[in-house]
Amino acid sequence: MNDDHDVSRRRLLQAGAGTAVGGLLTTPTSADEGLPPVHHNIYEELGIETIINAAGTITTMGGSLMPPEVLAAWHAGSRHFVDLLKLQDRVGEEIARLLEVESALVTTGAAGGILVGTAASLTWKDPQRVGQLPLHPERGIEVIRQKSHRACYDHLVAACGVRLVDVETQAELEQAINEKTALMFSYNVHEQDGRIGRREWVEVARRRKIPTLLDAAADTPPLERLREYTQLGFDLVVFSGGKAIRGPQDTGLLLGRRELIEAAKRNTAPYCGNIGRGMKVSKEDMVAMWAAVKRFVQLDHQAEWQTWVDRIETISDAVRDLPTLTAKTIVPPIANAVPHLVLDWDPQQLKITPAQLGKRLAAGKPSIRTARVHGTGSEGFLVSVFMLQTGEDQIVAARIREALQADRG
Repeated sequence: MNDDHDVSRRRLLQAGAGTAVGGLLTTPTSADEGLPPVHHNIYEELGIETIINAAGTITTMGGSLMPPEVLAAWHAGSRHFVDLLKLQDRVGEEIARLLEVESALVTTGAAGGILVGTAASLTWKDPQRVGQLPLHPERGIEVIRQKSHRACYDHLVAACGVRLVDVETQAELEQAINEKTALMFSYNVHEQDGRIGRREWVEVARRRKIPTLLDAAADTPPLERLREYTQLGFDLVVFSGGKAIRGPQDTGLLLGRRELIEAAKRNTAPYCGNIGRGMKVSKEDMVAMWAAVKRFVQLDHQAEWQTWVDRIETISDAVRDLPTLTAKTIVPPIANAVPHLVLDWDPQQLKITPAQLGKRLAAGKPSIRTARVHGTGSEGFLVSVFMLQTGEDQIVAARIREALQADRG
């Protein structure tokens, strides 16, 4: 070996060692030990502006933000290899214990829970069907829903190859059930829109031996709702993991009967040859969801509620003196059941409409996003304080006041 080659080799090894040492020197020594430095301006690097979320746990705005203990669990989970099937089972057992339900599975959002929950109802008695989904329409397998419960998420049910059958009354429901009926599906957010209540729906299903699947994506808080619907008799219930529970946005919970949860596992990753193979839940997301549920169960919900009330007071106090303006607090009855602020005024006096106010807030720097959520009606201008961060209530208050006064004479 010539001298030049030997020198080059030594320099390469020295450079590698230096890089490794440099990486260790710049690595945080906290719960994130072993990770590269955090990109505090990652969205700025991408040319994406961050926003103030005064709309709530809206999917298109990122759902919610993971608290430190959830982030720490996610990072810790990323640092080792594990048997994913064993982890899936263990995390499910722990979440079921914490929530006092029979069985649990972490899914890819509430929407993913709808698909694998539907698949479970089609395959739990006939495992050979797992590899046959989506079923051919000629097989005529049916899922019953109330006509008033139609929603875009119905596609996740239909994707399994079933036909959705609409009913409006209990008599129609009884008549619709036949040997081809595999599932009765409903959205809890539409409970008040239908003519068949939850209890009647479940009673018919139990008597006719038909599994039930309930979407309750945004129905927590309160904490009790995570067990309330299975206790009422629903066989499967889905919740979003990335809303109020504040797990990763791409996670959800499928809760319910053990045999159906086991069937759901066979219809999703990491198993292959099934309809849900592409709906992978990573090891990081599993442990982060477990940490999020632990946090949510142990949370001082009364103190958190008071925080939301205080934010509403901050915004209300900033605009209360404006002519004709009124401010009131409302709490939606089912989904997003947290305090929201409704501002109302005479547009002739303040020279601005609610729609114009929303556009001005969104166009400002930073952009403040607002939206209507189910159960809040159409009156006035809605402000959600649910996902505001520390100090953002003051920014929202000042910006709303400025916008309301801008066109006054």
